[in-house]
Amino acid sequence: MSERLQNTPEQNHKDHEALEKVGHERSAELAHELEKSAERGVEDDKEKAKQEALEAAAKAEKVVEQEQAPAEKHRDTPAQRRAKQKANFNHTMKEAQAHMSPTARSFSKVIHAKSVEKTSEAIGSTVARPNAILAGAVTAFALSLLLYLVANHNGYPLSGSETIATFIVGWAIGLLFDYIRIMVTGKKT
Repeated sequence: MSERLQNTPEQNHKDHEALEKVGHERSAELAHELEKSAERGVEDDKEKAKQEALEAAAKAEKVVEQEQAPAEKHRDTPAQRRAKQKANFNHTMKEAQAHMSPTARSFSKVIHAKSVEKTSEAIGSTVARPNAILAGAVTAFALSLLLYLVANHNGYPLSGSETIATFIVGWAIGLLFDYIRIMVTGKKT
């Protein structure tokens, strides 16, 4: 019903004409069947065809009345909007997954599970901020390179944890920068 309310007047008029055409065609078919049964002299077929013609006409009339009824503007409640959004999301996901390979479809179902999405959003908004990760990566690259060059020049052995340690230092600097920027501007990106 809500889809009909969103149609333009031109679409409603076209739909109305199409329904009338279908109704007339069905009525003509039933009238032809009625004539055939009358020629055969079978009273049961005649009554049945007459009843079908009346039912078809009633259905067509009901649909035409619904199409002609004024479109009432109504506001959805937040619960109705959420339900519609959820239904739209589920429909879109099913359509998208239908075009995927079986492994991609399985992976998509896992990563779009409610619990995984909620966890990802929580981590993404706190710990795994893009600026913090970028700062960590750049710092890890620069400091690891510097440490490697100094250690290589002076003959010191490296343990292998330098990259992780420099990433953590850069990540902390990026996170600190991000929070200071949010406190100053008051906006999240």
